[in-house]
Amino acid sequence: MRSTVVDTLPPKVKRALGKLGADIALARKKRSLTTMMMAERLGVAKSTYLKIEKGDPTVAMGAYAMAFFVLGFDGALGEIIDASGDEQGLLLDAERMPKRIRVRKTPAPR
Repeated sequence: MRSTVVDTLPPKVKRALGKLGADIALARKKRSLTTMMMAERLGVAKSTYLKIEKGDPTVAMGAYAMAFFVLGFDGALGEIIDASGDEQGLLLDAERMPKRIRVRKTPAPR
């Protein structure tokens, strides 16, 4: 059964995944690694690795993460969505800030 995610992916996301796969393939070739060597290092079947190079969205994110690691890009994964660079999120946080802060009065001890 095919995932409905694949059917609903926006064209921009499909292109981005395709570019990611092509970039992984290029990095592999620059390192003189065969597809079989990559598949073995990732711990996946060769057919799964070939799907990664095509940018297939049905491949588990862990397999993509392992490809980053094997190619030496393991730090890049943690930087994709960095909270400090989330301008939209920072704007939303600023909008939610209270206008005034009130201190609750506590009853005096008896």
